[in-house]
Amino acid sequence: MHSRILVVDDERNITFVLQAMLERAGFKTLAFNESACAIEALDRAIDEDDVHVVITDLYMPGAGGMDILDYCQRTHPEIPVVIITAYGSVEAAVLALKRGAFDFVTKPFDQAELLAVIKKADVTFQQRAKEPIILLPHSDEAGKEPQAVFITSITGKSPQMQEVIKVIGKIATSPSTILVSGESGTGKELVAYEIHRNSPRAQKPFIKINCAAIPANLIESEFFGYERGAFTGAVTSKPGRFELAHEGTLFLDEVAEMPLEMQVKLLRVLQEQEFERVGGVNTIRVDVRIVAATNKDLELEVKAGHFREDLFYRLNVVPIHLPPLRERKEDIDSLVRYFLQEFNQKLKKTVTSIEPSCFEAIRAYSWPGNIRQLENAIERMLLMGDGKTLKVQDLPDEIISAVGGVFEGVQGPEGAEGNSFKQIVRRQTQSVERELIEKALEETGGVVTRAAEKLGLSRKGLQIKMKELGLKRGD
Repeated sequence: MHSRILVVDDERNITFVLQAMLERAGFKTLAFNESACAIEALDRAIDEDDVHVVITDLYMPGAGGMDILDYCQRTHPEIPVVIITAYGSVEAAVLALKRGAFDFVTKPFDQAELLAVIKKADVTFQQRAKEPIILLPHSDEAGKEPQAVFITSITGKSPQMQEVIKVIGKIATSPSTILVSGESGTGKELVAYEIHRNSPRAQKPFIKINCAAIPANLIESEFFGYERGAFTGAVTSKPGRFELAHEGTLFLDEVAEMPLEMQVKLLRVLQEQEFERVGGVNTIRVDVRIVAATNKDLELEVKAGHFREDLFYRLNVVPIHLPPLRERKEDIDSLVRYFLQEFNQKLKKTVTSIEPSCFEAIRAYSWPGNIRQLENAIERMLLMGDGKTLKVQDLPDEIISAVGGVFEGVQGPEGAEGNSFKQIVRRQTQSVERELIEKALEETGGVVTRAAEKLGLSRKGLQIKMKELGLKRGD
């Protein structure tokens, strides 16, 4: 599947060039010359495959690139936004980076450089896979202590998550380096952001960098920036993530994937709080708090020679481990309620309940993708389901297949046979199919051909389904 790039620039020749360049590189494109039209397109982008990356000019008549960036940050935070700006507007572009833009390029842009940025942004989108957002509304009461804020902002009643909340409350106001570990999808970035948000650095930048998403030959320039002419395509100077995070927090995601040669340079910055840009001679001093995250066991990585021991100890000042969802199933109910509320609003649905057998299946499933997988499953169920209640047949196939064995042989309330989970699913699915087919036949006067067209089936397919359900043929 080809990724889709949304391009916004008030100059038609620029959008024409960008479209041609991106389509030659194998991308699909949506191009607009007005920011209002682009925002409308983003508003329709309910499915995650609609838009993967946004490229926008910074200055345009009416709403500009910063407005598009702010809109994406509010409604589609998973979509990377790349800013295009004139050479004299680099300071504004840096401000955009601090407000959440993925990267920026300057006009006249080098096509190879821009294409490299877009490919990197696309990889970042794929790897984010919609990072979990599990914040609940904050209390506005005055006088709240930091720990009280955490208790209301991170979902988790389980003993494991309560311990995490307790640790976060203790260390948020300190300058200490934090290492957050846990499986993919457990919410490591959320914890990093909550630490930042409840620290004295809250009004300063929170800058993220995914160490696994950057090619080894580019990672140094991403961290430390580069000077004009440092390498082919470096048509202007650009600050790195450390500079952007000055006086704020730098979140190093998937830090275990960092190349060994870069680990040495990172260690120096952590120890001395200074560095030089690639191709530069001036030493730059920064004040940055580091929160690192990994889904690997760094101690094992050290023993295997994949991670420097001295860097591990420098990062592991305060360790926080996030348990997988299967080990804190008492948190599933509140997470499901939150995601229902979120996607009802996003998808304009009115789902208010989940039938007991469906909820039981959700609780029984092991959730190998953790909170991220649960979030995606709830969104899919709301998209595919009908009515105000989520039912067993709305569950994704992988969940039905996985938990079917758990329910196999469980008897119904009367102890009757044929009430295993798989059989319940099959009967309920057939009930829905029967209802839809009967309605289509009634509306078409029993003409199978027309009913099949109405249902989006072939005539033969509908006949087979009718025979399976014991329905009489009309024509």
